[in-house]
Amino acid sequence: MQFLQKIKDFYIFSNIHVALAGFCMAKISLLKFENSSYKMPVFIALSIVVSYNFIRFYEIKTSRLIWLKTWFYEFKKSLIVLSAFSTLGIWYILGFTNFNFNSLIILIPFALITFFYVVPVYKNEKIEVSFRNFPSIKIFSIAISWAAICVLFALDEANIALDKNVWIEFVQRFFILIAITLPFDIRDVNYDSKKLKTLPHVLGVKTSKQFGLILLIIFVLLTFFKENYLISEVYINIIVSIITGCFLWFSSAEKSRYYTSFWVEAIPVFWLFLIVLF
Repeated sequence: MQFLQKIKDFYIFSNIHVALAGFCMAKISLLKFENSSYKMPVFIALSIVVSYNFIRFYEIKTSRLIWLKTWFYEFKKSLIVLSAFSTLGIWYILGFTNFNFNSLIILIPFALITFFYVVPVYKNEKIEVSFRNFPSIKIFSIAISWAAICVLFALDEANIALDKNVWIEFVQRFFILIAITLPFDIRDVNYDSKKLKTLPHVLGVKTSKQFGLILLIIFVLLTFFKENYLISEVYINIIVSIITGCFLWFSSAEKSRYYTSFWVEAIPVFWLFLIVLF
Protein backbone atom coordinates (compact mmCIF):
# COMPACT_ATOMS: atom_id res chain seq x y z
CA MET A 1 0.00 0.00 0.00
CA GLN A 2 2.84 2.38 0.83
CA PHE A 3 4.43 1.66 -2.58
CA LEU A 4 1.13 2.44 -4.36
CA GLN A 5 0.79 5.62 -2.31
CA LYS A 6 4.26 6.73 -3.48
CA ILE A 7 3.33 6.06 -7.10
CA LYS A 8 0.10 8.04 -6.71
CA ASP A 9 1.91 10.95 -5.04
CA PHE A 10 4.62 11.00 -7.71
CA TYR A 11 2.00 10.96 -10.48
CA ILE A 12 0.20 13.93 -8.94
CA PHE A 13 3.00 16.01 -7.41
CA SER A 14 5.41 15.60 -10.34
CA ASN A 15 2.75 17.34 -12.48
CA ILE A 16 2.14 14.34 -14.74
CA HIS A 17 -1.56 14.52 -13.90
CA VAL A 18 -1.86 18.24 -14.71
CA ALA A 19 0.10 17.56 -17.92
CA LEU A 20 -2.50 14.94 -18.82
CA ALA A 21 -5.19 17.59 -18.21
CA GLY A 22 -3.34 19.94 -20.58
CA PHE A 23 -3.07 17.17 -23.18
CA CYS A 24 -6.83 16.61 -22.95
CA MET A 25 -7.65 20.33 -23.15
CA ALA A 26 -5.61 20.68 -26.36
CA LYS A 27 -6.97 17.43 -27.82
CA ILE A 28 -10.54 18.60 -27.14
CA SER A 29 -9.84 21.78 -29.15
CA LEU A 30 -8.45 19.86 -32.11
CA LEU A 31 -11.24 17.26 -32.17
CA LYS A 32 -13.90 19.97 -32.05
CA PHE A 33 -12.41 21.40 -35.23
CA GLU A 34 -11.99 18.02 -36.92
CA ASN A 35 -8.26 17.59 -36.44
CA SER A 36 -6.98 14.28 -35.03
CA SER A 37 -3.32 15.28 -34.55
CA TYR A 38 -1.53 14.34 -31.31
CA LYS A 39 1.50 16.58 -31.88
CA MET A 40 0.22 19.71 -30.12
CA PRO A 41 -1.41 17.92 -27.16
CA VAL A 42 1.85 16.03 -26.54
CA PHE A 43 3.91 19.23 -26.95
CA ILE A 44 1.70 21.07 -24.46
CA ALA A 45 1.77 18.18 -21.97
CA LEU A 46 5.59 17.97 -22.09
CA SER A 47 5.84 21.76 -21.74
CA ILE A 48 3.63 21.63 -18.63
CA VAL A 49 5.87 19.01 -17.02
CA VAL A 50 8.98 21.13 -17.62
CA SER A 51 7.51 24.53 -16.73
CA TYR A 52 5.46 23.42 -13.73
CA ASN A 53 8.37 21.50 -12.19
CA PHE A 54 10.60 24.54 -12.69
CA ILE A 55 7.95 26.71 -11.00
CA ARG A 56 7.61 24.16 -8.18
CA PHE A 57 11.38 24.16 -7.64
CA TYR A 58 11.35 27.96 -7.49
CA GLU A 59 8.45 28.01 -5.02
CA ILE A 60 10.13 25.50 -2.72
CA LYS A 61 13.43 27.39 -2.96
CA THR A 62 11.61 30.56 -1.89
CA SER A 63 9.83 28.72 0.97
CA ARG A 64 6.33 28.87 -0.52
CA LEU A 65 5.52 25.16 -0.64
CA ILE A 66 6.64 24.05 2.80
CA TRP A 67 4.15 21.15 2.84
CA LEU A 68 5.76 19.62 -0.28
CA LYS A 69 9.43 20.30 0.56
CA THR A 70 10.25 16.89 2.10
CA TRP A 71 8.60 14.97 -0.75
CA PHE A 72 10.24 17.18 -3.38
CA TYR A 73 13.80 16.60 -2.16
CA GLU A 74 13.17 12.87 -1.75
CA PHE A 75 12.22 12.61 -5.44
CA LYS A 76 14.38 15.47 -6.76
CA LYS A 77 16.51 13.24 -9.01
CA SER A 78 13.44 11.54 -10.46
CA LEU A 79 11.89 14.94 -11.20
CA ILE A 80 15.08 16.08 -12.95
CA VAL A 81 15.07 12.92 -15.11
CA LEU A 82 11.37 13.37 -15.92
CA SER A 83 11.92 17.02 -16.87
CA ALA A 84 14.99 16.11 -18.96
CA PHE A 85 13.09 13.50 -20.98
CA SER A 86 10.21 15.96 -21.40
CA THR A 87 12.66 18.57 -22.70
CA LEU A 88 14.02 16.04 -25.21
CA GLY A 89 10.45 15.37 -26.34
CA ILE A 90 9.85 19.09 -26.88
CA TRP A 91 13.12 19.37 -28.81
CA TYR A 92 12.12 16.43 -31.02
CA ILE A 93 8.72 17.95 -31.84
CA LEU A 94 10.27 21.33 -32.64
CA GLY A 95 13.12 19.95 -34.71
CA PHE A 96 11.84 16.80 -36.37
CA THR A 97 8.15 17.38 -37.11
CA ASN A 98 6.39 19.87 -39.35
CA PHE A 99 5.97 22.27 -36.44
CA ASN A 100 4.37 25.59 -37.39
CA PHE A 101 6.80 28.06 -35.80
CA ASN A 102 4.56 31.01 -36.69
CA SER A 103 2.17 29.83 -33.97
CA LEU A 104 4.80 30.71 -31.35
CA ILE A 105 3.66 34.31 -31.74
CA ILE A 106 0.50 33.29 -29.87
CA LEU A 107 2.32 31.05 -27.38
CA ILE A 108 5.06 33.43 -26.22
CA PRO A 109 3.01 36.11 -24.36
CA PHE A 110 0.94 33.54 -22.47
CA ALA A 111 4.00 31.42 -21.71
CA LEU A 112 5.56 34.55 -20.20
CA ILE A 113 2.44 35.13 -18.11
CA THR A 114 2.82 31.58 -16.77
CA PHE A 115 6.54 32.13 -16.07
CA PHE A 116 6.09 35.50 -14.36
CA TYR A 117 3.12 34.17 -12.42
CA VAL A 118 5.69 32.90 -9.91
CA VAL A 119 9.07 34.33 -10.88
CA PRO A 120 9.06 38.06 -10.07
CA VAL A 121 9.57 40.65 -12.77
CA TYR A 122 11.20 42.82 -10.10
CA LYS A 123 12.25 42.06 -6.54
CA ASN A 124 14.05 43.77 -3.67
CA GLU A 125 13.94 43.50 0.11
CA LYS A 126 10.58 45.29 0.39
CA ILE A 127 8.65 44.50 -2.79
CA GLU A 128 8.14 41.64 -5.22
CA VAL A 129 6.33 42.19 -8.51
CA SER A 130 4.83 39.13 -10.24
CA PHE A 131 1.44 38.21 -11.71
CA ARG A 132 0.82 36.15 -8.59
CA ASN A 133 1.05 39.24 -6.41
CA PHE A 134 -1.40 41.42 -8.32
CA PRO A 135 -4.63 41.47 -6.29
CA SER A 136 -7.36 39.20 -7.70
CA ILE A 137 -5.50 38.61 -10.98
CA LYS A 138 -4.14 35.18 -10.05
CA ILE A 139 -7.06 33.03 -11.22
CA PHE A 140 -7.66 35.07 -14.39
CA SER A 141 -4.01 34.88 -15.48
CA ILE A 142 -4.07 31.09 -15.08
CA ALA A 143 -7.37 30.69 -16.95
CA ILE A 144 -6.52 32.97 -19.86
CA SER A 145 -3.08 31.37 -20.31
CA TRP A 146 -4.48 27.84 -20.38
CA ALA A 147 -7.34 28.86 -22.68
CA ALA A 148 -5.01 30.65 -25.11
CA ILE A 149 -2.45 27.84 -25.19
CA CYS A 150 -4.93 24.94 -25.42
CA VAL A 151 -7.28 26.65 -27.90
CA LEU A 152 -5.66 29.49 -29.87
CA PHE A 153 -2.10 28.15 -29.95
CA ALA A 154 -3.09 24.52 -30.56
CA LEU A 155 -5.47 25.40 -33.40
CA ASP A 156 -3.21 28.00 -35.02
CA GLU A 157 -0.31 25.52 -35.06
CA ALA A 158 -2.62 23.09 -36.87
CA ASN A 159 -3.33 25.81 -39.47
CA ILE A 160 -6.97 26.13 -38.42
CA ALA A 161 -8.32 29.62 -39.05
CA LEU A 162 -9.13 31.55 -35.89
CA ASP A 163 -12.72 32.29 -36.88
CA LYS A 164 -15.82 33.14 -34.86
CA ASN A 165 -16.26 29.57 -33.58
CA VAL A 166 -12.66 29.44 -32.37
CA TRP A 167 -12.99 32.69 -30.43
CA ILE A 168 -16.24 31.51 -28.84
CA GLU A 169 -14.45 28.29 -27.88
CA PHE A 170 -11.65 30.38 -26.36
CA VAL A 171 -14.10 32.42 -24.26
CA GLN A 172 -15.92 29.25 -23.20
CA ARG A 173 -12.66 27.63 -22.17
CA PHE A 174 -11.67 30.75 -20.21
CA PHE A 175 -14.94 30.62 -18.24
CA ILE A 176 -14.83 26.92 -17.44
CA LEU A 177 -11.16 27.12 -16.47
CA ILE A 178 -12.01 29.79 -13.91
CA ALA A 179 -14.67 27.43 -12.50
CA ILE A 180 -12.15 24.56 -12.44
CA THR A 181 -9.49 26.71 -10.76
CA LEU A 182 -11.77 28.16 -8.07
CA PRO A 183 -11.67 24.98 -5.89
CA PHE A 184 -7.88 25.46 -5.63
CA ASP A 185 -8.30 29.02 -4.35
CA ILE A 186 -11.00 27.84 -1.94
CA ARG A 187 -8.70 25.06 -0.72
CA ASP A 188 -5.93 27.59 -0.02
CA VAL A 189 -8.14 30.36 1.35
CA ASN A 190 -6.64 29.96 4.85
CA TYR A 191 -3.06 29.77 3.57
CA ASP A 192 -2.86 32.35 0.76
CA SER A 193 -1.74 35.80 1.83
CA LYS A 194 -4.66 38.21 2.22
CA LYS A 195 -2.64 40.60 0.03
CA LEU A 196 -3.29 38.30 -2.95
CA LYS A 197 -7.00 39.06 -2.67
CA THR A 198 -8.06 35.84 -4.38
CA LEU A 199 -11.75 35.60 -5.27
CA PRO A 200 -12.62 33.68 -2.07
CA HIS A 201 -10.89 36.46 -0.09
CA VAL A 202 -12.69 39.25 -1.96
CA LEU A 203 -16.13 37.71 -2.53
CA GLY A 204 -16.22 35.05 0.16
CA VAL A 205 -16.28 31.30 -0.46
CA LYS A 206 -20.04 30.98 -1.04
CA THR A 207 -20.25 33.95 -3.44
CA SER A 208 -17.17 32.66 -5.30
CA LYS A 209 -18.96 29.34 -5.81
CA GLN A 210 -22.06 31.14 -7.08
CA PHE A 211 -19.87 33.20 -9.44
CA GLY A 212 -18.32 29.99 -10.78
CA LEU A 213 -21.75 28.45 -11.37
CA ILE A 214 -22.85 31.54 -13.33
CA LEU A 215 -19.74 31.19 -15.52
CA LEU A 216 -20.64 27.54 -16.18
CA ILE A 217 -24.15 28.55 -17.28
CA ILE A 218 -22.65 31.14 -19.66
CA PHE A 219 -20.20 28.46 -20.87
CA VAL A 220 -23.14 26.28 -21.95
CA LEU A 221 -25.20 29.13 -23.44
CA LEU A 222 -22.29 30.31 -25.60
CA THR A 223 -22.47 27.01 -27.48
CA PHE A 224 -25.66 28.23 -29.18
CA PHE A 225 -23.78 31.21 -30.66
CA LYS A 226 -21.50 28.95 -32.69
CA GLU A 227 -22.20 28.45 -36.35
CA ASN A 228 -23.50 24.94 -37.12
CA TYR A 229 -23.13 23.75 -33.53
CA LEU A 230 -23.88 20.10 -32.82
CA ILE A 231 -26.53 19.07 -30.31
CA SER A 232 -24.08 16.48 -28.96
CA GLU A 233 -21.73 19.34 -28.02
CA VAL A 234 -24.55 21.00 -26.08
CA TYR A 235 -25.25 17.80 -24.13
CA ILE A 236 -21.55 17.21 -23.42
CA ASN A 237 -21.04 20.80 -22.26
CA ILE A 238 -24.04 20.47 -19.93
CA ILE A 239 -22.67 17.23 -18.43
CA VAL A 240 -19.17 18.70 -17.99
CA SER A 241 -20.67 21.85 -16.42
CA ILE A 242 -22.73 19.81 -13.94
CA ILE A 243 -19.67 17.77 -12.92
CA THR A 244 -17.51 20.89 -12.61
CA GLY A 245 -20.28 22.66 -10.68
CA CYS A 246 -20.57 19.77 -8.21
CA PHE A 247 -16.82 19.73 -7.55
CA LEU A 248 -16.90 23.51 -7.14
CA TRP A 249 -19.91 23.57 -4.83
CA PHE A 250 -18.55 20.87 -2.51
CA SER A 251 -15.01 22.28 -2.39
CA SER A 252 -13.77 23.66 0.92
CA ALA A 253 -10.59 24.52 2.82
CA GLU A 254 -10.96 21.25 4.71
CA LYS A 255 -10.90 19.01 1.64
CA SER A 256 -7.87 16.82 0.98
CA ARG A 257 -5.34 18.04 -1.58
CA TYR A 258 -6.24 14.95 -3.62
CA TYR A 259 -9.73 16.41 -4.06
CA THR A 260 -8.38 19.25 -6.18
CA SER A 261 -5.00 17.93 -7.38
CA PHE A 262 -6.48 14.66 -8.65
CA TRP A 263 -10.28 14.76 -9.01
CA VAL A 264 -10.77 18.38 -10.10
CA GLU A 265 -7.73 18.17 -12.41
CA ALA A 266 -9.32 15.06 -13.96
CA ILE A 267 -12.32 17.00 -15.35
CA PRO A 268 -10.62 17.57 -18.76
CA VAL A 269 -9.88 13.83 -18.94
CA PHE A 270 -13.55 12.98 -18.47
CA TRP A 271 -14.49 15.75 -20.94
CA LEU A 272 -12.26 14.25 -23.64
CA PHE A 273 -13.68 10.80 -22.90
CA LEU A 274 -17.21 12.09 -23.53
CA ILE A 275 -16.19 13.71 -26.84
CA VAL A 276 -14.48 10.54 -28.06
CA LEU A 277 -17.44 8.43 -26.90
CA PHE A 278 -20.16 10.54 -28.54
